Amino acid sequence: MFAFCSDSAVFARTTMRRLLLLLLGLWEAQSRAPSRPNFVLIVADDLGIGDPGCYGNKTLRTPNIDRLAEEGVKLTQHLAASPLCTPSRAAFMTGRYPVRSGMASQTRIGVFLFSASSGGLPNTEVTFARLLKDQGYATALIGKWHLGTHCHNNTDFCHHPSSHGFDYFHGLPVTNLRDCKPGAGSVFTQAVRVLVLAPLQALALALVTLGALRWLGLLPVPGVVFLVLLLLAAALLGLLLCFLHFFRPLNCFLMRGRAVSQQPLSYDNLTQRLTADAARFIRRNAERPFLLVFSCIQVHTALYASKDFAGKSKHGAYGDAAEEMDWGVGQLLNVLEELQLTNNTLVYFTSDQGAHVEEVTPKGERHGGSNGIFKGGKGNNWEGGIRVPGLLRWPGVLPAGVEIAEPTSNMDVFPTVAKLAGSPLPEDRIIDGRDLMPLLRGETQRSEHEFLFHYCNFYLNAVRWHPPNRDHAQSTSIGRNEGRSEGAIRTHHSVCKAVAAMPVNI
Repeated sequence: MFAFCSDSAVFARTTMRRLLLLLLGLWEAQSRAPSRPNFVLIVADDLGIGDPGCYGNKTLRTPNIDRLAEEGVKLTQHLAASPLCTPSRAAFMTGRYPVRSGMASQTRIGVFLFSASSGGLPNTEVTFARLLKDQGYATALIGKWHLGTHCHNNTDFCHHPSSHGFDYFHGLPVTNLRDCKPGAGSVFTQAVRVLVLAPLQALALALVTLGALRWLGLLPVPGVVFLVLLLLAAALLGLLLCFLHFFRPLNCFLMRGRAVSQQPLSYDNLTQRLTADAARFIRRNAERPFLLVFSCIQVHTALYASKDFAGKSKHGAYGDAAEEMDWGVGQLLNVLEELQLTNNTLVYFTSDQGAHVEEVTPKGERHGGSNGIFKGGKGNNWEGGIRVPGLLRWPGVLPAGVEIAEPTSNMDVFPTVAKLAGSPLPEDRIIDGRDLMPLLRGETQRSEHEFLFHYCNFYLNAVRWHPPNRDHAQSTSIGRNEGRSEGAIRTHHSVCKAVAAMPVNI
């Protein structure tokens, strides 16, 4: 009996000791693990929802984007807040419709085209980068910004990423345009023809007509009139030549922080350079929580690809650029895996708007992507202009291989990221985005968005309504914009179309 009790006591003590050691190990592991996730937010430029393989494309090779869908959640009704770069990115950064922040233009030009533009994302707006920086996150934006730089002079940097919560910036302060790449054509051709060439032709006609009348003796035209007309023609021609000569160096350049690092921009290995810098940022901050916004330059025109990708796709220059962009996504995923950060990093992939289906080179080659079955594209509020890829991966937290067909918005990233980082949302303004986590984790089956509004610049153009008692959302036009799309330059300048005359199920 005594031996039995003794053995039982030894067994109990041993078991208790093992349990204590196990609990201690779990506590130490928990204390070593970061309490908040890292964020890698990848935004493609002008990538259509019909381009990635995970959304049905059978010929473009996008294995790394597809990997995010396989290992995470795929949103099939993910919507950009605007079909144009600048307002869409403003909504993404702030979680608010661009009309609330003043980033919805009241003119035909809906985006920033020049580095000297005085407009930009107001300092009164709160970005998710600013919230996370206040929570101790390292923050970086690498790639395209397109939300302004200066207010009053070239030293205030009031709209620069560093004024909106980003510790580190390396990329384009404005955007990538065909005018930035020699031989790629110009988005300003039509505007130049209207603003400069037409007046030049009128002046030339006036000179010839007046000269003929004077020579025939029908009208005594003073010589000073010819001189004035010649000076006007020379001034217009000089203006045209100056614009064409100086646009590239003055508007197409890279910045690192607040300093210009390359002017004019060189496309040689550009994706490799930016991707390598993004990987270095992750490595530098592997021991602390970080936010990386990797804002891809591709696949906006001017299209480019390094020698490893040029001519390798089945879709010409556009396919080459898309496949190189996918490679960059894979490099970032590999770095996370190498540093054992995969399970503690939320990766999000999207595009700022739909593919620019009307983009055609001077030689007639199509340089726009695919919006799949959806009508329209960049620059209009048809479904193809605003429905974009939406992929989220966080192993162990989000389910793998799940599709969600509820209406969601790129504005939803703001409250989702803020809440996961432990930051309260600003209480002095309306936040239009909704926390995605309950929907992503299957805790609810319906999106919190009953309505999603779509603007053509400043004007309400369409609305998506998801009635509480119905399974399908509906889209309907609010008011027709009488403007019409007239090719690349017009589309760049945001001439939108109404989405439909009658409600349609989505």
